[in-house]
Amino acid sequence: MMKWQIGKIKVTRIQEVLFPEFSDVIPAVTKELVKEIKWLFPHFVTADGHLSLSIHSLIVETPIHKLVVDTCIGDGRDRMPMEGMHMLSTNYMRDMQSEGYQPEDIDFVLCTHLHVDHVGWNTRLVDGKWVPTFPNAKYIMDKKDLDFWGSIDADTDIDFMQVQRQVFEDSLMPVINAGLAQPVDAPSIICEGVRLISTPGHTPGHVSVVLESEGQTGLITGDFIHHPIQFHDPALVSPFDVDNEMAIETRRRIFGEYADTPTLIIGTHFAGPTAGTLVTENGTYRLKV
Repeated sequence: MMKWQIGKIKVTRIQEVLFPEFSDVIPAVTKELVKEIKWLFPHFVTADGHLSLSIHSLIVETPIHKLVVDTCIGDGRDRMPMEGMHMLSTNYMRDMQSEGYQPEDIDFVLCTHLHVDHVGWNTRLVDGKWVPTFPNAKYIMDKKDLDFWGSIDADTDIDFMQVQRQVFEDSLMPVINAGLAQPVDAPSIICEGVRLISTPGHTPGHVSVVLESEGQTGLITGDFIHHPIQFHDPALVSPFDVDNEMAIETRRRIFGEYADTPTLIIGTHFAGPTAGTLVTENGTYRLKV
C-alpha cells in the first residue's frame, strides 16, 4: 500500500481497480501529445501513450479521527453500460482491513463528489439490502452535489445519467435513510487538520480535501483534475465535467495557489506514485514525484 505522512496525519491508498488504458477520460489527448510530455513516463501513461487511471480511496488518519476520502465503485453493482465498473468483485475491503481499518472504526466518509466511481463502497449488500458500509461514520457531501444528482429526470435517455440514478438509489439513499448523510457548504472544517475547499466544474458541488499538520500541507484533489496531463494543459477537459469553463478556471486557480510550494498533491485518479509536488516548468506545470 502507498502511504504518506503529513505532519501527524497518515494517508493510505486503498486501490480498487487500475485501468492501464483509459484515454476516454480526456478525449482530446492524442498519443502524439502524450509522447511530447516526457515526465508522464513511466508512471502515468503506458509506453505507447495511453492515459492510465487508478480508482482508489484514501484513508486519512489524524491523531483523533479516521476518515475515508471517496469510496470507489463498489462490488456487485449493476453499472451497465459501463462494463469496466459492472458487477465488480475486488479485494478492496479485505485490503482496507489488512491495513488495520475496520468499517466500524471510520468516523467520516468524505465524498469529493457523487459520481459512480467515488461513492460505491458507501454501502454494501447485506441479506439482499444495501446498507451503510461504515455504520458509525458521518458521510460528508456538498449540498449542491446532493441536490443536483438527486434531481436527475427518471426518463433521461443519457446512459451516464441512468447509471447515476442507480448510484443514487443504491449508494446514497441507504446512507440518507439511515440518518448518516451530512450535507455541507464548502469551505467546511471537518475536524482538526482536515477541511474541504470548493473546486467546482467537474460537478456543481465538487470539493477537494486539504490536510494540515505541523506546518505541512496535503491536497487530495478529487476529480477537478483527472490525470496529471492536465497540469501540463489545464484546458484539457473531460466529457464527465458538467461545466467545462468552470473546471478549467478551478484547475488554473488551484494550480496557481499550490505550485512551487511543499504541498503534497495526492491525485484521486493518479496511477503510479499517485502523489507529488507541483512545480512550474516552461510556462506550465509538472508533477514532481
